[in-house]
Amino acid sequence: MSHYIKPSKKIWTGRQSEQQLYLHEKVVCLPIGDLQRQSGKTFALLGYACDEGVKRNQGRVGAKDGPQHIRRALAKMPNHLPQKKYVFDLGDVICPDGDLESAQQQLAEHVAQILQSGALPILLGGGHDMAYGHYNGIKKYLISEKRRPSIGIINFDAHFDLREDSNGANSGTPFYQIANENDPFHYLCMGIRKDANDRELYRTAQKFGVKYLERETFRMQFVEEINKWIKAFLKGVDHVYVTIDLDGFSSAFAPGVSAASPMGYSQDIVLESLKTILSSNKLISVDIAEMNPKYDVDDQTAKLAASLVHFIVHSLS
Repeated sequence: MSHYIKPSKKIWTGRQSEQQLYLHEKVVCLPIGDLQRQSGKTFALLGYACDEGVKRNQGRVGAKDGPQHIRRALAKMPNHLPQKKYVFDLGDVICPDGDLESAQQQLAEHVAQILQSGALPILLGGGHDMAYGHYNGIKKYLISEKRRPSIGIINFDAHFDLREDSNGANSGTPFYQIANENDPFHYLCMGIRKDANDRELYRTAQKFGVKYLERETFRMQFVEEINKWIKAFLKGVDHVYVTIDLDGFSSAFAPGVSAASPMGYSQDIVLESLKTILSSNKLISVDIAEMNPKYDVDDQTAKLAASLVHFIVHSLS
């Protein structure tokens, strides 16, 4: 059974300008099988329309519809990209019949394919279980290029997502799975909350040498120290994969997630942190996880996710 659906131009609508003033006029829908080697800077959007991992993790389902809502919000935003910078929508990886493992495998193959084309993958989720497939796709690409796969993960999140996978994979297990399969394991979490992680998860983080900043420290008044942490982490890796779990934000900014909380962080510190990461020239791929439109308010969370994508592509152009 196929775990992929082609992109649809119908989702990319908004004001008409005939001058590509808006992103819906800029984005090109392209089946991933038609993706060719890119000579210039190209951004490739790929959805992960799956919340089976959230369901298995006893969370609120609905994130499978997240990619489409992020696209709708992004479509209406202004386009400031140079004419020769391209943005492709490559469609979605899906999860029929709850086959999470096959969806993750399919995702890995597509991420490797995007990287081989020379484009920057920007994945839209969907449950955070996509991190496992995403990471493996990056690794597969680097190995195929005979390059040292030294991949650092920076996760903006309230949760470690280091739960054991003895009962199968879910949205809480991806980094535990990655840690068990990769030595060394380079993992930095930003925004961890004690009210969202039990003692065993902290022990697991210590076991794997995870570096993390808790929510109390991850705020604007400590931005200089935070950037020092990020720069120190970046020095130890060749490439960095950034994953942004929307449930790390306060529900004041992101009500539409699988596990909302008013105790999360603000968007300001995430943007400042992203500036430091993007300026390192080590970013290899990025995703945004846990967008759950079922619980969104006035598309607030979708707009936050879209604004993060908008910020990343324009900062790199």
